[in-house]
Amino acid sequence: MNAVHEASTPESKTTRRATRKTAHKSTRSHATHTAHTAVTEPGELPAQPITIHQPNQFGRINIINFKPTAEDDIYPARVELGEPFNVSAEVFIEGRTKVGATAVLKTSRGKTVMSVPMTCENAGLDLWTATLRAGEHSDLAPWEDGFAAIKRHLGNYSVIIEGWEDTYASWLHDARIKVNVNDDVENTLTYGAKMLERWAGTKDAGLHAAERKELRAAAKTMMDTTLTPAYRLAAADNEIIAGLHETNPLRDGLTASRPHPFRVERPKSSFAAWYQFFPRSEGAFVDENTGKIVQGTLKTSVSGLQRAADEGFNIVYVPPIFPIGETNRKGKDNALVAGPDDPGSPFAIGSSEGGHDTVDPRLGSYEDFKEFCAKAHELGLEVALDFALQVTPDHPWVKEHPTWFRTKADGTIAFAENPPKKYQDIYPIDFSADLEGIEKETVRLMNHWIEAGVTIFRVDNPHTKPVRFWQDVIEMVTKKHPETLFLAEAFTRPAMVRALSYAGFTQSHCYFPWRNTKEEIEEFLKETNGEGGFYQHNTFWPTTPDILTAYIRDNGVAGHAIRAVLAAMGSPSWGIYNGYELIENTQRDGFEEQANNEKYEIKVRDWSKADEYGIGILLNSLNRVRSEHPATHSYHNLMVLGTDDPNIIAFARRTPAALTNSGKDDLLIVVVNLDGHNEHSTLVHLPLEELGLPTDKPFTVKDELTGRQFEWSWDNYVSLAPWADVAHVLSVEL
Repeated sequence: MNAVHEASTPESKTTRRATRKTAHKSTRSHATHTAHTAVTEPGELPAQPITIHQPNQFGRINIINFKPTAEDDIYPARVELGEPFNVSAEVFIEGRTKVGATAVLKTSRGKTVMSVPMTCENAGLDLWTATLRAGEHSDLAPWEDGFAAIKRHLGNYSVIIEGWEDTYASWLHDARIKVNVNDDVENTLTYGAKMLERWAGTKDAGLHAAERKELRAAAKTMMDTTLTPAYRLAAADNEIIAGLHETNPLRDGLTASRPHPFRVERPKSSFAAWYQFFPRSEGAFVDENTGKIVQGTLKTSVSGLQRAADEGFNIVYVPPIFPIGETNRKGKDNALVAGPDDPGSPFAIGSSEGGHDTVDPRLGSYEDFKEFCAKAHELGLEVALDFALQVTPDHPWVKEHPTWFRTKADGTIAFAENPPKKYQDIYPIDFSADLEGIEKETVRLMNHWIEAGVTIFRVDNPHTKPVRFWQDVIEMVTKKHPETLFLAEAFTRPAMVRALSYAGFTQSHCYFPWRNTKEEIEEFLKETNGEGGFYQHNTFWPTTPDILTAYIRDNGVAGHAIRAVLAAMGSPSWGIYNGYELIENTQRDGFEEQANNEKYEIKVRDWSKADEYGIGILLNSLNRVRSEHPATHSYHNLMVLGTDDPNIIAFARRTPAALTNSGKDDLLIVVVNLDGHNEHSTLVHLPLEELGLPTDKPFTVKDELTGRQFEWSWDNYVSLAPWADVAHVLSVEL
């Protein structure tokens, strides 16, 4: 049960006229409420406030089961600036009296930024819902002019549910019946007239002079006994009074829930399109004279930046750029012995040339990396740097901080193991001896790369370190650089992933690559875009250097297209590992990962062949749709749709008109054939009313991938073939 208390703190008035039809004022105080009930109508008194002294006490109106919430509101729900999100609560009173509810969004300083009437979704369950939004969506990046203004809107907010006796609605319900059968009419209409007078004099309702005049005129008409009862009732039962009841109601017995914490994060904190590449492979070529590969550098890797921008991505993610150790260096495909030309894994960090604060000289210099970041920013790209908190035996920390590593019984430092896997080139950190010292050094390192232009850290295997460590580090880093984001690469137990999200990781890798059947995908879409999306932002990646599933291996070009559509449309955050455009789908024998893995070698790619497959064009189209349609920006607006064929999945994303800059509903309907080899057809069933669509006539949908248009209604025939269209991404045109 959520604790409730009476609203008792006066607040300054806020401007509401721009949102008269969707919001009403919530700046009420106990003193104000007492003042406006001093003049009461005869008969039954309206609900009076009840002072609450303890968190477990109820107020005059009962408010329980607020959502979203987790761990008793210790960890705030998280939303992106301008992202619509839903809240709900059970709001009720005794007997048959009607109630109303208001959802109020406030800043950490108590300023009301949004106040909207809640909708009763289920009267039997007393369930009330509302959609809120903190600020306006922005595409400004941290380095751009104007971002300082964006930062002022970020941080801690709270949502308060206000419940109240709906005296007008209760009276009107009975008055209609009594006037119709001529039962106790004079008492009923007199009571109603006095109520309208009180409503007109209530400061809490926030009425303008003309609106107060309207209510008083209606009250006067109701008291005129020379008129018929039906005419007198009509003075209070019409569109004008109903409109005031919707936007500026009389709220008796006002009760407020305790504040529920929310954290508003910066643009791209949840709506993001990632593109990963290895700088050492960008611009790499085979020397004709020696037959050996010449690796790329930070300067030549500008080609990767340009490709990411051309395909519509907004974040480039690069693996560690630090010096690679020599001791126990791994060879091709993780071979125990490296050949003389094997470059080693960039995740084996540290050599005599430096550690985590040094650029591998083969890639360039620190200044080269700063120029790399600056070029990315020119192209509208953020730079995410992989931060792997592990070292090789050659790392400077091994000599400088020997207590930071776990030793075996014979005194030697233990290399990393995940039996039967062994990582002889890696020493894991032991956090038991000097947690504070390791935290301090990690914060120093992150600040070092932030100063070079990094705005995001993709953290390798954070689940193998204490959650408290990351909680401390993220808090210290974001205190100085609140724009910094963190992606957790934690393919592990759900509890650990959720804990890392609570600790401050903005986004998370997830199990999307292994969700391939219709049932699995539908369940995962609901999980990702449900209440859990307030705490854990799943990022959908079809492949990574560590993951190449059997589905991608076996379904060719069509399979790549299918998984790209599902990733881009199924989550606000998605990512692509380069080479996807070239259908690099050969598995290493016995493993669900790439053969000739780029982690252990330098790739020389022929990017001219990408046009043969068309995947790069598809990626661009998907990112264009995402940028143009706000419905793709939220973790809280997805509905799975009914289909008859087990190989075809359909879902919709909708953002209502009140929460789009265009003032129009934004609705996308996605239909995907999951079979990369065979054609399938189905009827797609639409709940028209729930989606805000016409129920009495067909409407036009446009396929954003092909430009074709169709007429749709309740049930719609779709046929998809992998050699033609693997999917429809349909926008609704009304």
